[in-house]
Amino acid sequence: MSHPSHLSRRELVGGAAAFSAACVAPSEVRVVPPHQGARPVMVGSENALPGMRATYAGLLAGGAPLDAAVAVCKVAEADPEDTSVGLGGIPNEEGVVQLDAACMDGRTHNSGAVAAIENILHPIEVARLVMERTDHCQIFGEGAYRFARMHGFPHVELLTEATRERWLRWKEGLSDQDDRLPPAPPPSEKRAALPTRFERHGTIHCSVLALDGNLACATSTSGLGFKIPGRVGDSAIVGAGLYCDAESGSAGATGRGEASILACGSAMIVELMRGGKAPKDAGMEVLGRIVRQTERQARWQPALLGPDGRPAFDIQFYIVARDGRCAGVTLKGHTRARFALADPEGGPRTELLEPYYT
Repeated sequence: MSHPSHLSRRELVGGAAAFSAACVAPSEVRVVPPHQGARPVMVGSENALPGMRATYAGLLAGGAPLDAAVAVCKVAEADPEDTSVGLGGIPNEEGVVQLDAACMDGRTHNSGAVAAIENILHPIEVARLVMERTDHCQIFGEGAYRFARMHGFPHVELLTEATRERWLRWKEGLSDQDDRLPPAPPPSEKRAALPTRFERHGTIHCSVLALDGNLACATSTSGLGFKIPGRVGDSAIVGAGLYCDAESGSAGATGRGEASILACGSAMIVELMRGGKAPKDAGMEVLGRIVRQTERQARWQPALLGPDGRPAFDIQFYIVARDGRCAGVTLKGHTRARFALADPEGGPRTELLEPYYT
């Protein structure tokens, strides 16, 4: 009898599926039933509010949660005034806009992500294609760009004149020992003073609970402003920047991505809710873990702690449980710390985040 020298991927996958079908009776296949009496809820970062206003009516009418979450992110991705996402996003240190995005379907428990992708307006749509049209969870860098172009996404210049100017100001202000000089202002005008510190963080996240009880989430970002080229934050890492499971709930993060990665923040919150914790309590427990982890890291990276001995950065989590309870939590509290929320009681709006430190 002759034996093939190798099997194709399709043959291997097909053979495994046939074996599984033969070994598992239909009655043994686990199907997550929708939560009875679920109410449509959207929860996310403050910049998700315009997208929620545009999509919440469709969710109330029975729309799919993944469609809604992706649509919310697309609104921000196409907004040049939102410099934390998509078009007009703050570039890396070389002046190139590199984007990260991910989405997850809580019913199927599938996910897709792209990172360090350039010149694609809607990376969240590409992330969804990774989930639906490949056997992968992530495609990064040039491969993500080629994958997007293969599926018909146009090449788009994402650096706007406003963000190019902002990047140049950052480059010119890095050191007084280099040869870069800002342009002289016209005699009749005064050049705006350079900010002492640029805001470098920003992301959009949206978690959605649908009328039928299904859950989904999506996140998109231009990442840390002026980052080292190729840096990937938490937004494209399932379990860190976002995570959802129809058995438990959904969560997503904005703020310092490295802290969320090291804490596996979003996945931890979902697992804590699986164990019975309320959304706010689950979020606060993970923030506490981040504080303790940061204190350990600060032995080697002292700048991670401020003069008050607390983390020098901020991080937020946006959370919805399977039964519709939701919360927004933040490490630090201040008057403008808000998150976006849409539910049948109040529609799309913003609410104050619950601070870990008061």
